[in-house]
Amino acid sequence: MPLLLTGQAFRRDLEANGCLAVQAPLEGGAETRLLRRLRGAGYRTRMTSARGLGDPEVFLTQKHGIRPPHLGHQSVGRGAAVGEVQEVAPQLGDLFEGDAPVALWLLEGQVLSRSELLSLCDLCKREPRLRIIVEMGGARSLKWEPMTTYLKA
Repeated sequence: MPLLLTGQAFRRDLEANGCLAVQAPLEGGAETRLLRRLRGAGYRTRMTSARGLGDPEVFLTQKHGIRPPHLGHQSVGRGAAVGEVQEVAPQLGDLFEGDAPVALWLLEGQVLSRSELLSLCDLCKREPRLRIIVEMGGARSLKWEPMTTYLKA
C-alpha cells in the first residue's frame, strides 16, 4: 500500500491534469487519506456531493441566487408562488483566499452529465490553482485517470 502512504503519484497526476476521475473502494477511507495527503502538501481542500450541483461553474465560483423549496400553502404576495430569490456565496469562495492551491473532491460524480464534467475540466484550465477530483463510482481498488481520458471511453 505505498500509494496510500505517500499519495505522490496521485498528487503528480492531479497537478498535471487538473481534473481526475476516480473510482474508489465502496467501504470508503481512500478519499480522506488522499485529501489528508493533499492538505499536508499545502492544498486547501473541500469534499462535497455532486448531487444538486446545478451549473457547476456558477455554483462553485460565482455568487448566485437560489429559491427555497415550495412548502405548500404560502402567500403569493411579494415573492410570487415560487418564493424569493436568496443570494448565496460561491461554494469555493473562501478557499481561494491566499495563494494556496485548492482541491475539491466531488462525491457521487456519476450523476453529472458529460457537459457538466467537461465544464469542470474547463474550469480547472481557467483557474490554475483549482484541482477537481470527481468520484465516478466504486471499484475493488483505488483507480484514477484524467477526466478527458475517462470521457473519451
